[in-house]
Amino acid sequence: MLDLSNNNLRGSLPNTLSSLTTLQVLDGSSNQFVGEIPDNFGHLVSLNKLVLSKNAIAGSIPSSLGKCSSLQLLDLSSNKLEGEIPSDICKIESLEIALNLSVNMLSGPIPSQLAALSKLSILDLSHNKLSGVLSPLAGLDNIVSLNISYNNFTGYLPDNKLFRQLPSASLEGNEGLCSVRKESCFLSNVDGSQSSQARDEAKKARILKITIALLVIMTITMVVMGAFAMVRARRTVKDEEDSELSDSWPWHFNPFQKLSFSVDQVLKCLVESNIIGKGCSGIVYRADLGNGEVIAVKKLWPTTSPASNREDEKGGVRDSFSAEVKTLGSIRHKNIVRFLGCCWNRNTRLLMYDYMPNGSLGSLLHESSGNALEWGLRYRILLGAAQGLAYLHHDCIPPIFHRDIKANNILIGLEFEPYIADFGLAKLVDDVDFNRCSNTVAGSYGYIAPEYGYMMKITEKSDVYSYGVVMLEVLTGKQPVDPTIPGGAHVVDWARQKKGAVEVLDSSLLSRPETEIEEMMQALGIALLCVNSSPMRGQQ
Repeated sequence: MLDLSNNNLRGSLPNTLSSLTTLQVLDGSSNQFVGEIPDNFGHLVSLNKLVLSKNAIAGSIPSSLGKCSSLQLLDLSSNKLEGEIPSDICKIESLEIALNLSVNMLSGPIPSQLAALSKLSILDLSHNKLSGVLSPLAGLDNIVSLNISYNNFTGYLPDNKLFRQLPSASLEGNEGLCSVRKESCFLSNVDGSQSSQARDEAKKARILKITIALLVIMTITMVVMGAFAMVRARRTVKDEEDSELSDSWPWHFNPFQKLSFSVDQVLKCLVESNIIGKGCSGIVYRADLGNGEVIAVKKLWPTTSPASNREDEKGGVRDSFSAEVKTLGSIRHKNIVRFLGCCWNRNTRLLMYDYMPNGSLGSLLHESSGNALEWGLRYRILLGAAQGLAYLHHDCIPPIFHRDIKANNILIGLEFEPYIADFGLAKLVDDVDFNRCSNTVAGSYGYIAPEYGYMMKITEKSDVYSYGVVMLEVLTGKQPVDPTIPGGAHVVDWARQKKGAVEVLDSSLLSRPETEIEEMMQALGIALLCVNSSPMRGQQ
């Protein structure tokens, strides 16, 4: 890892950086670098993250960056880059966290190859001079954040769920773009640049083809009817053989509790109006089953592998569905969300949990009602979450590392009891794999432990660090990356700069009795131990 960010460094980026062929993270953001990005940066084949934002780097984006086959995050925002987006960048299959090219002077159309980045979560192309149509974005099903504002895009919007839910702010500033949210702006299978004349010609061609086809069918009708019985028999056999590849593959239901509802009742509730949240592994629905019972259902994001459990050469879990089923089906604790069961077919995978009427800790803290959360309740929530985490680390055999502890994954019950949820990133770790390195970054921005985000090293201390961030979030009332923190600092850095002073506490808590203030300061000390930059010194 090489972190040069937030300094006063000047001049061009040195070509000699390309000799660091085992480098995983290069961060040169918030400096005064000029010149071009060295073409030989393509030699950094082990690079996971390249962040060069907030400089004065000019020239074009070198296509050689497409050789950085391990790249998961590329941030070149807020520079003076120009020219087109190189298509080679769009061929990096591992680019799944973020691609940020905003606030530059890039021009030309979006490369058609961008559609290959099917795992990409964040795409920001705003404040450039890009033009053309948006059809290359139609297949990006896993995008959770998209911003294409203030460009020169034209034509129609892709007709998919992402663009139908996209805020208008993410589209504004494109005068030729049909973004007024009328139904006519969403046209499936129509290129925004296709002229009216071309459409008429295509229609005539289709009519001609249909006419020819009808003539051929009438000519061979007698032959077809004579062979119909044989074809029907063969088709029946083929359907039986290919049933596992059919879109009508039957549902499998695996309950872990005694349940009084069916798969059909659950499926009827999976509509857009029932969505209550989205996570790194799927969409969560509130399912009112009609018999007075309400549950939460998580529909996992689609994968390229079949829904059935697949194992690698060591017998380990290969997708988040199998991980959640194997993990949640084996644990029982008062502070772990109760897993009711799962069901799946070829295309869809569902997990069912107890529904928590008070939402998540994150929503309680940061929505309008967050200030009403008194210290006593906050303390109970922190204590219960810690007990649940300790159970995962010390009472489960093998131990379970959650890998995505955050305020939104701590659900709050009717009596404000906390439940750790969302095990889509959980990893069962055997003794022999205790210090094994993961080949991908898992977790959420702002909560990832430094040694995990940079070195890919998984230990229970990674969860401890994330829990420490949650503690600071509860004590300060601020999100990990909060716009109200001076200088855009992370809440961990801000709390350290203040040396744990009472002024970091949530202003709504400062009026509490002195005894409670003392408790908060003790909790603040524990939180700072949890987020110690050295995992060996962090405490649980």
